[in-house]
Amino acid sequence: MLNKGISDYDFLVQEYQKLWKNRSLIGVEKNSESILKQSITKELLDEYSHPRVRKNKYEKFYLSIKKILAAPIIPEAKLELIRLYDEQMERLSKEE
Repeated sequence: MLNKGISDYDFLVQEYQKLWKNRSLIGVEKNSESILKQSITKELLDEYSHPRVRKNKYEKFYLSIKKILAAPIIPEAKLELIRLYDEQMERLSKEE
């Protein structure tokens, strides 16, 4: 457990929002885990960028990990976010 009082995913969503301050994390899913994983997948697929300037998922993975490492969030949250990015990246790679 990362933070007592709220679920790990609720806490991770809060930490994730520190990385992407102007990004809304509202999804069709109501639970934090689904919202977070959906947001990470969209980030890796660069869906938040205009189609002409999109980077491939490997570049986005690298840039996202760099951003997480430099972020002012607790180390445990960094590790867990990196783990989730890795998990989503593996899932996307298998879908190719």
